[in-house]
Formats: sequence, structure tokens, C-alpha cells
Amino acid sequence: MDDRSQIYIGTPGGVVLCVDALEGSTLKAHFYTSYSPDPVHVNSWDQLLFEMEKFYDDIRFPYPTTSTRSFTGPAPKSYPQPRKGKVMKDEELLMKHGELGSFIIRVQHRQNSSWQGRITWVEKNQTMNFRSVWELVKLIGSALDTVSDPDEPAEDIHWPE
Repeated sequence: MDDRSQIYIGTPGGVVLCVDALEGSTLKAHFYTSYSPDPVHVNSWDQLLFEMEKFYDDIRFPYPTTSTRSFTGPAPKSYPQPRKGKVMKDEELLMKHGELGSFIIRVQHRQNSSWQGRITWVEKNQTMNFRSVWELVKLIGSALDTVSDPDEPAEDIHWPE
């Protein structure tokens, strides 16, 4: 029997990341949220993180404990957009998959100018906690490295065997 107990959304800010390609440091992916039927396409790691941060700001969850900083002018004092309503059910989100890998990202806190939460690697039904955006990126990267070259040695932050 296949225990799929880790496959759930579980938070208003749950994101399903679908990775289609990883060529060197170039990431080709898209992610889905409950608030839009359309995916957000990204072509790099930094674009992924900026788009996800924008999404969390838009839905106002999780609320950040530090203010946004900017080099181009004063940061907005409050969020300009109203909180969005959900348009996609969790079951629909969980049907989305990438060619290379799929991940459910649940950011539970935005503290110390970073993210903390849980990530589930859908194909392996494994869930791990992350304490920072850096750990999140390393976990996704190590999963994709395992898929592309299972003989390559794992880095410090990696999924259990």
C-alpha cells in the first residue's frame, strides 16, 4: 500500500512547484497556488524566490516580521492589494507535476528576512523542514541532482536515503 500521507497543501500559502528542467544553474519551472488557475513560470532560482515572495505579500500570509527594504525608493508601508480568494481546490493543486520533479512548499513563517516551513518531494513522498530560503533551495537542488545523477555525492543539506 502506498502511504501518501505527506501529500497535502495544509496552509493558505501552499505552493506546488513543478520543475521541468535544470541546466547548470538555470531552472525551468512553474508553480501553482490556490489563488489562480494559471501557473507562474520562472526561468531562474532568483525569479522563483522573488515571485513566491510577491505571492506571500499579495495574500498577506505568512506575515513578515521584518520590513521590505529597497534600493530604489521607500518600501510600501502596507500591502496595496486585497487578500485574494481561493479559486482552486487542494485536490486540483496536487494533480500538478513537473517533468523533472514536483514539490509542495509550505512556508509557515517569514522571520529574520527568510522563510521557514516544510517541503515535500512528491515523487518520493518525503517531507523535510527548512529554516531558510537557502536550505529550501539546497533541498530542491539535491532532489534534482539525485534525479539527474544518483551517483554524484550529496551535499550537506539533502534528503534522507
